[in-house]
Amino acid sequence: MSVILPLVDIGDDEDLLNAFARIGPVVVQGAPDSLPAKLDVSRYLLLDHTASLNLDQIIQWLDSGVEKVIIPLSWAKEIVGVVPSERLILLVDVSNVTTVSDTIRNGVSGVLIKTPSLEADFIESVTRFFSANGATVYVLPTPADRAPSVSTIRALRRAGTTLVLPSSLLTLSSSTETQINIGDAFVAPLVSDRPDGLFPTVVTENGHSLGLVYSSTESVKESIITGKGVYQSRKHGLWRKGETSGATQQVIRIRADCDFDALEFSVAQQGAGFCHLNRPSCFGEMKGLYTLQRTLQSRLQSAPEGSYTKRLFSDPQLLRAKIMEEAEELCDAQKPEDVAFEAADLIYFALTKCISAGVTIADIERSLDRKAQKVTRRKGDAKEKWVQKASSSSQPSTSQTQPAPPQPGDGLIRMRTQDLTTATPEQRAQLLRRPVLRSDEMIAKVKPIVDDVRVRGDAALLELTAKFDKAKLDSTVVFPPFAPETMQLEDSIRKAIDVAYDNVRKFHAAQAEGSTLVVETMPGVVCSRFSRPIARVGLYVPGGTAILPSTALMLGVPAQVAGCKEIVIATPPRPDGSISPEVMYVAHLVGASAILKAGGAQAVAALAYGTQTVPKVDKIFGPGNQWVTAAKMLVQNDTDALVSIDMPAGPSEVLVIADSTCNPAFVAADLLSQAEHGVDSQVVLVTVNLSQEVIDAIEQEVDAQARALPRVDIIRQSIPKSLIVKTSSVEEAIDFSNDYAPEHLILHLKDASTRVPLVQNAGSVFVGPYSPESCGDYASGTNHTLPTNGYARQFSGVNTQSFQKHITSQEVTAEGLKGLGPVVATLADCEGLGAHANAVRIRLQAMA
Repeated sequence: MSVILPLVDIGDDEDLLNAFARIGPVVVQGAPDSLPAKLDVSRYLLLDHTASLNLDQIIQWLDSGVEKVIIPLSWAKEIVGVVPSERLILLVDVSNVTTVSDTIRNGVSGVLIKTPSLEADFIESVTRFFSANGATVYVLPTPADRAPSVSTIRALRRAGTTLVLPSSLLTLSSSTETQINIGDAFVAPLVSDRPDGLFPTVVTENGHSLGLVYSSTESVKESIITGKGVYQSRKHGLWRKGETSGATQQVIRIRADCDFDALEFSVAQQGAGFCHLNRPSCFGEMKGLYTLQRTLQSRLQSAPEGSYTKRLFSDPQLLRAKIMEEAEELCDAQKPEDVAFEAADLIYFALTKCISAGVTIADIERSLDRKAQKVTRRKGDAKEKWVQKASSSSQPSTSQTQPAPPQPGDGLIRMRTQDLTTATPEQRAQLLRRPVLRSDEMIAKVKPIVDDVRVRGDAALLELTAKFDKAKLDSTVVFPPFAPETMQLEDSIRKAIDVAYDNVRKFHAAQAEGSTLVVETMPGVVCSRFSRPIARVGLYVPGGTAILPSTALMLGVPAQVAGCKEIVIATPPRPDGSISPEVMYVAHLVGASAILKAGGAQAVAALAYGTQTVPKVDKIFGPGNQWVTAAKMLVQNDTDALVSIDMPAGPSEVLVIADSTCNPAFVAADLLSQAEHGVDSQVVLVTVNLSQEVIDAIEQEVDAQARALPRVDIIRQSIPKSLIVKTSSVEEAIDFSNDYAPEHLILHLKDASTRVPLVQNAGSVFVGPYSPESCGDYASGTNHTLPTNGYARQFSGVNTQSFQKHITSQEVTAEGLKGLGPVVATLADCEGLGAHANAVRIRLQAMA
C-alpha cells in the first residue's frame, strides 16, 4: 500500500524524482508526459477545474498509461459512468464533502480532500462520509507552506487516509520545519510487532520471491534515497546488499502491507543471485518464464558458432520463419495438451526474438499492463492480409486479390478529415479550438524561480543554470567586444547569415518611422506624434543543444534598426558554458551590448529585474518553452519590474489553403515544416474543391516525406492531431482561416496574390507555390516571431515598431485656446472635474 503520495513538479531534482518513484505512485499536475519518460512510476493525474473539460483527452491519457485521474467535483457528472470507477479519484474541498451525491461516490475509487487542517480527529470525521463505499481517502494540505510532522502523518494513517504531499515539502536532506525527509515521511506510519522494532521484508524480483530479510527505519530511509538494497542484520547492523559480494540490488519499489507492519522490496538483482549460496532465490531454483529468459540471455552471449540457438539469434529470417510456423501450429491445435505444447513453442521463439532485441519479460509485462489499463477498446478486426490468408486456407480463390488500401492503424502518418460543408456550428467551433494553455499553473511554478533571481541575482542565476542547463559558469554575462575565436564559422554558414542579415535589415529599415506626424486639428491647435526607440531591450534566443541564429537575427535586426541603446541577448549556454558561434556572430552583427548565458524563467527574471551584472531591460522579446512564456507573463504584470513583452506565445502553427492547382509534394512539405517543431504543433490543411485523389496524394506525400526526416518521431505524434478541412470555395476557405487566425498562412491557389486582400487575420502570409514558410523563418526579410494560438486577431508579428514607442504632443496658441478652451471647460464641468475646467478658464480670463 502507498504510505504517502508525492505531488511532483516537473522542475524537481532528478534524484528526488527517482526517490518518489521508489515509493510511488506519484501525483502529477498538468500533462502526464511532463515527467521524464524513463521514470518508471505509476502516475495519478491531477486535473485543474479552471481548465475546460475534454473527456476524449482524459480517456487518451488513461489509454496511454495514466493509472488514475483526479477530477474536480464540477466534472464528475460528465465523467462518472463513462470512465471505470477504479480509474477515477474525486477532488473536493473539505467544505463541499457533504454535497457529493451517492451516485458520484459510487462512481469513483477514491477522493482527494483539500483541507487547511490536518487535525486527525477532524479528518477522520470527514472520511466517514466515504468509508461506507470503500473509497480510498487522500488528504492534500492547503496551503502547502509547512511540512507535517511525523506524528501527524502517523495519526492520519491511523485515521485511514493517505497524505498527498507537494514535492516542495519533501527533501532528501534532514527534516526541518518547512520540509520533511522523504524517508521520514515514508516510515512515519510503520509499526513493528517485534521486540527489536524491525520490519519483516519480502524481497522480490519480477514477482518472484528471492528471500526474507528485516528492515529498520534507518535502512528503509537509505534505500529510498540511494536506490540500493539496504537491510538490517539482526547481528551486524545495517546490511548493504552486495557491498562485499558484488551481488548488489537496484531498488525498484518499496511497499508496505495492509497493516503497515511488513514491507516488500521489489528489486533488480545483480551478480550471482540473492541467496548466500549463489542462487537467485533462497527458496530454491526458480522456474517458468524468468528461468527461460535467463537461459536465453546466457545463450545469446555464449552459444557455440553453428549451433541452432546461435543461428536463431544471428539469422532473422530463420527466427521469423519459426515464429510464423509455431503461430500457425498453435492456431491449428485442438486438444488442451496440444494447445499448451504449441503455445510453449511459440513463447520460446517469441522470447528469443525479444532477447535478441534487448527486450525483457519485465518490458513485456509493462506493455501488457498498459493494454489492460486502456479505457478504449480495439475495434477487433484483423489486418486485411491475415483475414485473406485465413479465408484462402479454407476456400479456394477465384480471382487475384487486389491490395487493400492502407488502414489508419498500419503505421501510416495521416491527418484527420472534416468536411466544412456538412459540419454543424458546434463542429466548426471545435475545429477552431487550440489545446488549452494552463498559464496559471505554469506561472505558479515559475514564480519561485523568478523570485529567487529577483532577490539573489547572479548567485541564483549561476545555481539555476547549473541545475537546468547543466553548465557550471564563473560569470553570467559576456560583454563586447566579443573574442574572434567565439565566432569561428564555416564560410558557407557565415555567408548565409550575412545574406539573411541584409534581407531582414532591408525590410525592417523600410518600416522605421523617422518623420513626425503633424496635424492642425483646428486653428491654433497643432497635434503631433513622433517615435522614439525603446532604450533597453532583452532578446530571448532559445538554445542549449540547439543552434538558432535565425531567432537572434529576427529580434536583433529590428532592435538595431529602431536605434535601441542597449540590446541584451539571453540564450542558454552549452554544457561547456559556451554560446554557439552562430549566435555569437549574429550578436556581433546586431551590436548586442551584452549576452546573458542563461535560459528559462531565470533568464527572463534577470532581464526583467536586472542583477549585479545583467542590465535591466524595458521590454522582453522572443519565443521559448512554457517556462519562458509563463515567466514573461508573470514579470509583465509586476509593477516592480516595469517591463513589457512582445506577445503571448503558444505551439507553432501553419494553415495551408490548397486548390486543384497545388503540387501535393509542396503542400505536404509545408505541412511537415511546422509539424516537426513539436508534438503540440498545430497543422491544418484547408482544401478548396479538391478531389479525393489529390487529397490522397497529399497524404501519401506527408507519409513518405515524414519517414525520411530526422524528426519523424515528433511528426508521428503531431500529424495525427492535425486536420484536413474540406471547403467548396476560396472564400469559404479564407473565412475559416480568418476565424482560425493562424501564425503562418500558406496560399497554394490559382492567382494567389489576388486573394491576399481577403486575409484579415494571420501572422504572416506565404503567397504561391514557391513561397515556403521556411523562407520567412530564415532569410526572406520578414520576421518569424509571430502571434500563435489565435492571437493574430489582435497582435502583429515582431517588427521595427515593436521596438519603438510613440509620443504625442500638442501646441495651442492663445487664439487656439479661445476656440478650444470653452469646449474643454464644458466637458470638464460635465465630468465634475473642476480643476480641469479651471486650468482653461484662468487662461481665458487672463486674455480677456
